[in-house]
Amino acid sequence: MNTFAAFARKDYLNLETFRKNGTGVKTPVWFVQDGDVIYVRTIANSGKIKRIHNTSLVNIAPCAMDGALLGEWQPATAREIKDANANQKVDRLLDAKYGLMKKVFAVASTLQGHQYTVLEITSRH
Repeated sequence: MNTFAAFARKDYLNLETFRKNGTGVKTPVWFVQDGDVIYVRTIANSGKIKRIHNTSLVNIAPCAMDGALLGEWQPATAREIKDANANQKVDRLLDAKYGLMKKVFAVASTLQGHQYTVLEITSRH
């Protein structure tokens, strides 16, 4: 059984990370799925990375581009992975899923000088 079946054929997930004081911060993001693992590419020094370094416990839910939920929240664990092979795999999966939109976004981000990292999200169930 696929733990993250609710995310099949969805373009966005809402990622809720937590501040040190316990306040949740919800962010709609692009994602790719590989079996029972979800990957998110994000800016390396973003707030969500800092919050995940503080606590790996997150909640995720399928959502629309604006963050409106399209399903139930699921408890999950997130960690930053710094592995060139994983980064290349996630890049290929993102290309396959988002196509030209991803390529345009990548060029714009590179021009802005952003450095990216990958989050690996697994179920807490």
